[in-house]
Amino acid sequence: MKELPLAEVYRLIEPGPVVLLTTRAKGRANVMTMSWHMMVEFTPPTIACVVSSGDFSFAALRDTEECVIAIPAAGLAEKVVEIGNCSGRDRDKFATIWLTPLPAERVAAPLVAECFANLECRVVDTRLVDTYNLFVLEVVKAWVDPGQPRPKTIHHVGNGGFVVDGEIIHFQSNMP
Repeated sequence: MKELPLAEVYRLIEPGPVVLLTTRAKGRANVMTMSWHMMVEFTPPTIACVVSSGDFSFAALRDTEECVIAIPAAGLAEKVVEIGNCSGRDRDKFATIWLTPLPAERVAAPLVAECFANLECRVVDTRLVDTYNLFVLEVVKAWVDPGQPRPKTIHHVGNGGFVVDGEIIHFQSNMP
């Protein structure tokens, strides 16, 4: 074994696919790239996510207590990275990165038409926001695009590196 710098630990434990988080506040939609999230509960589906207080989306999520988590397939990787490398303070990312916002049913934040799944979410717990920027979200409506069967997701491994989902292997499981 060789010692690993503690600043690189996150590269080993990335929790899931890179997603897009959309918000709408004061009539303005925004989208950000997010990779620090995890499932917390099956029913109702509950997700914890970290949104930096320095991100433009942080104030919108805190104020409106709702968002959409849109899950892009690997074909959107360049757009996902571009979204993550700029701020909604400076530009309308939907317009400049050529994403299509669609109306959601239960929240004001938009769905992303190009993504294979969209999860409408409401904030249900903010106790760790001040300490860790961690929001707990309940998924209140979920959508999938039947035109994108078997999408491959991207996973951030740090320092500009991403891994694309690979082969699926199956084992007997007692989990849903």
